[in-house]
Amino acid sequence: MIGTERLILRPWRDADIEPFLAICSDPRVMATIGPLQTRDEILAAVARQNRLQERHGYCFWAIERRDDGAMIGFCGLKPGAEGTPIQDEIEIGWRLGFADWGRGYAREAAAASLGWAWGRGNIPGVAAITTIGNHRSWGLMERLGMVRAAGEDFDHPAVPEGSPLKRHLVYRIGRPA
Repeated sequence: MIGTERLILRPWRDADIEPFLAICSDPRVMATIGPLQTRDEILAAVARQNRLQERHGYCFWAIERRDDGAMIGFCGLKPGAEGTPIQDEIEIGWRLGFADWGRGYAREAAAASLGWAWGRGNIPGVAAITTIGNHRSWGLMERLGMVRAAGEDFDHPAVPEGSPLKRHLVYRIGRPA
């Protein structure tokens, strides 16, 4: 578990399924990420994150607000996706419900996730990917000090051909000195 002033990043619980389904079935949230997700897809995604947590000691953790205990999204680390330029790296990622955009939660959670990574002696750097149109996400990457990897834009193998979300950008940050 990772705590910040306003948030707790923690492993997933069964009670997170419905709030996460609400987040991932909101067209505003998913507009630059991918298609709306079903309950079965959410169950599979949470199971994947729990397996990553067990195997590696990290995952895209559930984000809980301290003041009211609400689950508002995820943020954390996972192995980079196969078939992408970051497949042999650690990836940082986040997704928050629309009602929680613009409150600094994503930056707070991402900074805490990076701090957790830097606290481990064997993680030399962290990477991130996002769609070209996800200005909010790559803007946060830049505010975190991540740098776009020029020339590494790629077509994500998990995104269908012809989708406007196919093209992705790569950002990286190295362990601070």
